Amino acid sequence: MPQKDLDDADGHSEPAQMSDVGHSHSDVSGGWLRAAAFGAMDGLVSNTALIAGVAAAESAHATVVSGIAGLLAGAFSMALGEYTSVTTANEQIDSEVHVERRAFRTRQEAEREELVAMLMRMGMTEATARAATEEIHRDENKAIGFHLVQEIGVDPAQKPSARLAATSSFAMFAIGALIPLLPYLLGYGSLVPGLLCGGIGLMVAGGLTAPFTRRPIWWAALRQLAFGAIAVAATYLVGLLVASLI
Repeated sequence: MPQKDLDDADGHSEPAQMSDVGHSHSDVSGGWLRAAAFGAMDGLVSNTALIAGVAAAESAHATVVSGIAGLLAGAFSMALGEYTSVTTANEQIDSEVHVERRAFRTRQEAEREELVAMLMRMGMTEATARAATEEIHRDENKAIGFHLVQEIGVDPAQKPSARLAATSSFAMFAIGALIPLLPYLLGYGSLVPGLLCGGIGLMVAGGLTAPFTRRPIWWAALRQLAFGAIAVAATYLVGLLVASLI
């Protein structure tokens, strides 16, 4: 292959293609996947527990109204919370980029020496570290990103989307919260079918997280069911207690 085909605009050679390393990584940046998983789990647990607590003391009609209200309130709350949380985190990253950019422009030599020291701690010789630093510092944006990854473990180019996190959280909470309500909406005015649906939903939601965490499906499913059962049982007992006192 001609050498000119391997050279970029700056005259530096790059590999013709990425090597197949035999594995890939999941997104661990805390974006939509975390929001969706948390939304689904929270919707299932909170609304199943809410329905159990209300059903312990009230009629099926009151349980349905409470469940729908819990679904809407929880979904909007989760979405707004996710949007605010992710936006605030992204703004903090932008602030760190500003600090690093200012240092890059006003204290260039100190930033170079800092990067040389970091690369040497990673195992490079001083000569290799200085050569790599010169290469990295040729592009200001890439250099700032590299510094931030090494210094605070955050890549400013990989910020999660606040809108996507909020949307996925809203949708998954609503779906999760709807599952224990389905028997009531279909005319079964009893708590047992709702608890069964909620339990199945918890196991399915837990199992779906297994491929991302590389845990056994049965372990993830049973863990989520156990956590949900504790919350539901506690809420049901509190509902009985409140009903006996009022």
